Amino acid sequence: MRLPYIDPNTSPTFSEDQTEARAILDRVSARRAPRPLQPLDLTLLHSPPVADGWNSFLGAVRTKTSLSDDIREIAICRVAICNGAWYEWGHHAPLAKAGGVTDEGMEILKMDKCEKGKGDGLSEKQWATVRFTDEMTRNVKVPDEVFDELRKWFDEKEIVELTATVAAYNCVSRFLVALDGKSKARLNRHIISDSTLHSITSALCNLAPFLQMSYLLT
Repeated sequence: MRLPYIDPNTSPTFSEDQTEARAILDRVSARRAPRPLQPLDLTLLHSPPVADGWNSFLGAVRTKTSLSDDIREIAICRVAICNGAWYEWGHHAPLAKAGGVTDEGMEILKMDKCEKGKGDGLSEKQWATVRFTDEMTRNVKVPDEVFDELRKWFDEKEIVELTATVAAYNCVSRFLVALDGKSKARLNRHIISDSTLHSITSALCNLAPFLQMSYLLT
């Protein structure tokens, strides 16, 4: 990260007399439990009110919608690819696989230009999710024909939840990319070959059964 991670044990922000900030820290920690705070948390906590709002919003989007696992993770993975957020892809690709996306579907999802006809690894409903996510992320405005296709597969509640998921993870990915620009650990198309990226993704996806209940990023 371009910013140092905050240490809640030593930072004055979370000293004993900072009761509001410590309450926020407790809420973020509770959502992550039993896992420790993640690098994203330790960056956001430089501003406790922002971290608190982020925790509440992303917690709802991540764990409280009616979207199926495959649809939610397909949307998140496509946002990651469109925005070059490889940290986000690395955490959510295994969850997409665990949610039921096929190996061929995973290969399609990581294409820069994800167009129907390049493979049969996604269902019509999953393709509608991909097209909607890509239009929202790349162009903001969604063409009527793309939205009309979405309505064939999702009711009003699900469309609100899917739209919120795409919007939320655009926020996540843009935050990560902007602040992680010099990280040696980032997965960047310019420094990692496609074959290496494939190997990393395959290795992560092989762990999918063990990660299905683990919310690794947000």
